[in-house]
This record gives sequence, structure tokens and C-alpha cells, in this order.
Amino acid sequence: MSALLDRVRRSDDGAFDRRLIAPMILGAILNPINSSMVAVALVPIGIAFGAPPAETAWLVSGLYLATAIGQPVVGRLVDTYGPRPLFLVGTTLVGLAGVVGALSPQLWVLVLARVLLGFGTCAGYPAAMYLIRSESRRTGLASPAGILTVLSVSTQTISLVGPTLGGLLIGLGGWRAVFAVNVPLAVVAFTLGAWRLPRTPRTGPAPRIDVAGIALFAATLVALLLFLMEPERWWLLPVAAAAGAGFARWELRSGDPFLDLRVFGGNGPLLATYGRTLLSYVVAYAFLYGYTQWLEEGRGLSASVTGLMLLPMSVTAVAASALTGRRPEVRGKLLVGATAQVLACAALLTFGGSTPLWLIVGLAILIGIPQGLVSLANQNALYHQADPERTGASAGLLRTFGYLGAIVASVGNGAFLAERADTPGLHHLAAFLLAVACGFLAVNLAGRSLRKVGGDA
Repeated sequence: MSALLDRVRRSDDGAFDRRLIAPMILGAILNPINSSMVAVALVPIGIAFGAPPAETAWLVSGLYLATAIGQPVVGRLVDTYGPRPLFLVGTTLVGLAGVVGALSPQLWVLVLARVLLGFGTCAGYPAAMYLIRSESRRTGLASPAGILTVLSVSTQTISLVGPTLGGLLIGLGGWRAVFAVNVPLAVVAFTLGAWRLPRTPRTGPAPRIDVAGIALFAATLVALLLFLMEPERWWLLPVAAAAGAGFARWELRSGDPFLDLRVFGGNGPLLATYGRTLLSYVVAYAFLYGYTQWLEEGRGLSASVTGLMLLPMSVTAVAASALTGRRPEVRGKLLVGATAQVLACAALLTFGGSTPLWLIVGLAILIGIPQGLVSLANQNALYHQADPERTGASAGLLRTFGYLGAIVASVGNGAFLAERADTPGLHHLAAFLLAVACGFLAVNLAGRSLRKVGGDA
């Protein structure tokens, strides 16, 4: 990472205000580190509270439900008020969530802590994308590829190292340490944000916040996501449809909408980027949570050893991002990543309780390739496709679609690994993921608009 930062400083991105890099990166990684560390803590938490995987899955879904709603909302507020105030409020919530989780006496309190983490970590990524866009305007550099790569590599690194770090923390202080670590992280992030993030000058009267639009958007997502998590509650689907129709009608008639559907609706390439993000996250997060639980229960590895078995995935992902990050092409990265996902899901069908460790390491290396390429490619595509005036909201919505995919993965994990993460359940999950991965590959093969981003042929 330090070598990559040095390259940024020496490159044409050197005009970027380097004082912003530390708070940008730390703010942006708060969500992925909390998304991934808990993967190896689910089994110990379930044992501590006597809860099956179907119940501990709410620790995953609770964070994603909050984040999926909060990301575009906070992103719009960042566009309106600037990144500093939202960043400081968010890091304060992260610290509070760390305290609540570390002292939690019951599972539902842990779920509450994860919801707080979801809302608290919403500001980091939209704030970073806002700052990159504003610095691009100030310096006159239209495509700050180096900074975008640093941001992507940072979030990818921490997301993939998260299980290893989580396993280390559990080995040192039990599963509560996975929550407690947020307290010092929040203190450092808040301090850096207060010290280095610029105040955004306000000109004219305070802008109006589309409260009704935000409320309808939240109602739509809550109903939809709860339906995905518990499909037997079929009545939530028409509720989501009605709320969504009301949201669309309100936003199309609003003079200053929360999400300008006319802009998004007329931007097919951006919508395609959101769709690709959803599909890729289904596979990525099913591996992160479902496969990780199988390594502990089906293969019989400890949390610490499981974290070490996933470390090659992290190394491969970081290497893939670092080696290709400064190349502007998008389509090639997506095709390679999608192909690797298909191969990894197919390989998972052959795994069992006696699978040798070298094959587990090999699969970790293989799945690390799309982890390093796909998010970077989609982030770069969004930077070029989004309306510059709505960068924060667009970036937040990108994360929302990612978390929709993560929740679908969580639903799959809960369905196929409901009582225990055993080998038959893993094979059913792998078949589902193989179908999703093939769909993701097909979408990328058909994506003609991608050839216009970064000069792909």
C-alpha cells in the first residue's frame, strides 16, 4: 500500500491534496472491515448465545439493511452539505456501536450494534468520492486514476484481510473484540476528519431536504429486503411495490428530488453498473460468509485457522488491484473477474470434509482475482458515468446495490446452511452461486457501453 501511495505522489495525481488521503481511506474502510471481520465470529457468537446460523445471519443482514438505506441518503446529504459533518457524525456512531457490541448481553443487542455500525459507516465512501471529484475540479485532472486505485485497493484489502484480522482478534480476546476494535478506529477517524476535512462553504439559503422522498425510499428498501430475508412473508412484496411506486411518483414531481430518477433513468450505462455490482456481490459475500462458516463447521477448522486459509485471497486481490489499477480499461477486468467467479463456484461443488488444505488455499487464490478486479472496475465506471453534481448520491447507491447483493447472499446462506454449515448445504449453495456467476459473465459479455469507458476495444 505504501508503494502505491508513493506512485500516486509521483504521478500526475500528485496535485491531489495528500492531507485528505488518510481520513478518506480510514472512513471508507470502516464498512468493509465490519462487513468481513464478523464472518469468522458468527459461529462463536452462535455458540455463545445458543443461536443457529439462521438467527446469527441477522448480524449480517442488519448491517446491510441499514447500509443499503443509509448510503444513498447520506450520499445525498454529502452532496448538499459537504463531507465533513456527515463524516464526523458517522464516526461517532461507529464508536458507540463498538461499545454496545462489546458489552452486549443478548443476540438482539448485537444486531442493534450492527445496525448502528451500518448507519455509522455510510458516510465514508460517499465522502471519499465527493472529495475525489472536488479535487479533480480544483486540479483540472479529469481522471484521478491513482487516487481511485488507492481507494479501491484500501477497501478491498481491508475487506479481504477482515476474516484473518477477525480470527486474530477472536483468538486474543474472544468474539467481543471484533466489536470493541471499532472504538479506537472511530476515535482515530473522528480526529483525522475534524483535523483535515475541509469545511464546505454555504452560499445562499440552506437547501431543502426531500424528507418524503427519503422516507418512501427507506420504506421500499425495508419491505423489499425483509421479504428477501424471509420470503414466507409474501405480503411484504406488494408493500415494497406500492412504496416504490409512490417513491417514483414523488421524485418525478419533486423540484429538488432526493434521487433524480430522470437522471438515473436516462443513464443506461450507470444502471448497468449497478446491476453488475449486485450480481458480483452475491457471489463475493456468499463466499465470505457461507464458505467461511463451512470451513469452520463442515471442514472443522478453528476461527483463527480459517482466517489464515483466506489470507491468500486477500493477497491475490490486492495484487490484482495494484497491478491493474492504473490501467483505465474496465471491460477486460470485468470479463476476467467474471470468468474467475464461474471457475471458483464450479470448484466449490467438489469440496468436502476431507478436502486438502492446499486446495482450500488454491480456491482462495482463485476467488481473490475477481475480488481485486470487479469492484475496482465498477468504481471506475461509476466515476465516469455518474452526474458530477450527484457523485455522493451515485456512489452511495452503488454501495446500496452491492448490499442488495450481499443480502441475497445472506438469504442463500440462510436457506442452504439453515441449521448447520455442512457439505451438502455447501454444494446446494455452490450450485446457486454458479448460476449467478454465469449470469454475471453473460451481462459483461453483452455490455457494449463498457467499451467506451477507459478505452476498451
